[in-house]
Amino acid sequence: MGKKDKKARKHTSRSIRGEGLRAQVFDGVDDPAFKEFIRNSLSGGGARIGENKALMNSALNRCVNVISECIAYLPIRLLTDTDEKEVLKDDPLHRLIKRKPNDWQTAYEFKRQMQVHLLEYGNAYARVIRSGRRVVSLVPMHPTQVAVEQLDDWSLRYTYTGTNGKQTQMGADEVFHLRDYSEDGIKGVSRVKLAREALGIAFSAEKATRRTFAHGVMASGAVEVPKALTDEGFSRLRESLSAANGGVENAGGVILLEDGAKAAKWSSTAVDAQLLENRAHQIEEVARFFGVPRPLLMLDDTSWGSGINELGIFFIKFGLNPWLTLWEQALERVLLSDDDGKIFKFNIGALLHGSLKDQAEYFSRALGAGGTQPWMTQNEVRRTCDLPCSKDKDADSLKNPMTLKKMDRKRQTDELD
Repeated sequence: MGKKDKKARKHTSRSIRGEGLRAQVFDGVDDPAFKEFIRNSLSGGGARIGENKALMNSALNRCVNVISECIAYLPIRLLTDTDEKEVLKDDPLHRLIKRKPNDWQTAYEFKRQMQVHLLEYGNAYARVIRSGRRVVSLVPMHPTQVAVEQLDDWSLRYTYTGTNGKQTQMGADEVFHLRDYSEDGIKGVSRVKLAREALGIAFSAEKATRRTFAHGVMASGAVEVPKALTDEGFSRLRESLSAANGGVENAGGVILLEDGAKAAKWSSTAVDAQLLENRAHQIEEVARFFGVPRPLLMLDDTSWGSGINELGIFFIKFGLNPWLTLWEQALERVLLSDDDGKIFKFNIGALLHGSLKDQAEYFSRALGAGGTQPWMTQNEVRRTCDLPCSKDKDADSLKNPMTLKKMDRKRQTDELD
């Protein structure tokens, strides 16, 4: 191999992405990247599982949608890192994250796309565009087009390969990087790859089901006759069965049998029951990788009322909170400095809104009803309900409103005396 060939093959693998195509190019079968691709693509069920194909699995698709849409739905606020936790509404960073991260996406769309990338590929990237020191835009980059490596000085270098093959190198302060569970602390591990065994079995079960419907015997019963039918008798019996029960309108109809014929109904076999049980089991297996409870997967569970509310709180606490913390700290790492005295915080109250009765009971307690110590002011409650702030002089005081009314009445009585 000549020097030119060696130079041309310096990078063992690279991503090629054209219109409607995303492929990987490898330097022969001994390329470590090729072996990793084969190892991560083939499942124990014999199916080749890629990120795009994985989304065709209804359980995985639902998990990705539930998590990404919940995170996209929650507003992020820029607060002062003090006891007051004041919302910095006039700060450009607050408006950027809360309303318009770039020129073509809403905040909801940006957060959803980033979280989908994170769940599918284990990493989500957005380039930080600055004008001077001011951050003006966050531009998402597809994970298959970004490579990250750690240099000798322990810093990170990101390389983005555009659709035209042009490469752009960026430092860690130029990339908003969300990473899932990571073994090296540099790149996250794809949950789709971790779940490839469960997904492979699920796709194989789907394939077996399709073959059964396409080529298997799907009759629900049979007609037994004491002796062989003539051609004329067979044709007449078949026509009468079709006329009496063919089509949706005739479902459940009654047929007349001649010459001692008897109807025999076939029950579902153990193989059918096992197939259904296996499919239900694979749904749970996939859901475990994403921490989504069964009711959120639209499964036919019996948890309702207070039980379903508890599962919702469970999902927020153990399913969403780790993602929210990941987002908050990643934003602070790349957009804020230690001297700024600011923090990013999701408002999870948007997911905790219950019925009007539950809200009324909670807020009354928060304001000090029932002898409890108040922990919210009137205006904090009004802001939580998206209501305008009150101009009452005590609306921002951490006092029981009922106690204030009694004090006002006493003060008025004293003035009259």
